[in-house]
Amino acid sequence: MAFRYFTGEKFEAEAFAADLAPLVRSVLEHARLNLRCEILTGEAADRDGSGAAVAVLVDGPDVELLLEHNAELLLALEHLLLRCLRVDPRAHELVRFDAGDYRGTRLAELRLSAQVAAQRVRELHQPFRMSAMSARERRVVHLALAGEKDVRTVSEGEGEQRRVVIFPADMAAPPAQPPASARPPRGRPPRRGR
Repeated sequence: MAFRYFTGEKFEAEAFAADLAPLVRSVLEHARLNLRCEILTGEAADRDGSGAAVAVLVDGPDVELLLEHNAELLLALEHLLLRCLRVDPRAHELVRFDAGDYRGTRLAELRLSAQVAAQRVRELHQPFRMSAMSARERRVVHLALAGEKDVRTVSEGEGEQRRVVIFPADMAAPPAQPPASARPPRGRPPRRGR
């Protein structure tokens, strides 16, 4: 598959935004959603510090539909449009779709969770495994703790179960977590014979 919008290593944000705008409007119109979108590039797109070169901001009376079930529809819209335009996977981190400041709020939550988890690691001197999250969200956690001298982060797991592990900097590596199939079941232990 030939990817578009890269010249060498440079992402062509303006060309991408120009092609994206009519496609977003068409999808929203055909979906009969009462929404409007604004597409920002450059510094305006990166106002939340996410590193985005292009921001697609969606708003309107039907915005709550996009945000239901942890913004499942918003994420699906983003995925669909990036695939339709054959965007190089390197650019996925440079494009941000948002509605009702969902992404900005989520970024703040992730940064706060990372700081709280790091404090717990400092106090207990034990690794902390965060919940499974997307590559984009793991990157936010890694960057939030990059400047901390007394804790380190690594990603572990595979596919949709990949997570960030925060551990003390003086620990060589966090101990491996056994696979779910090898762990004892949670809850009450089984009753022994009667």
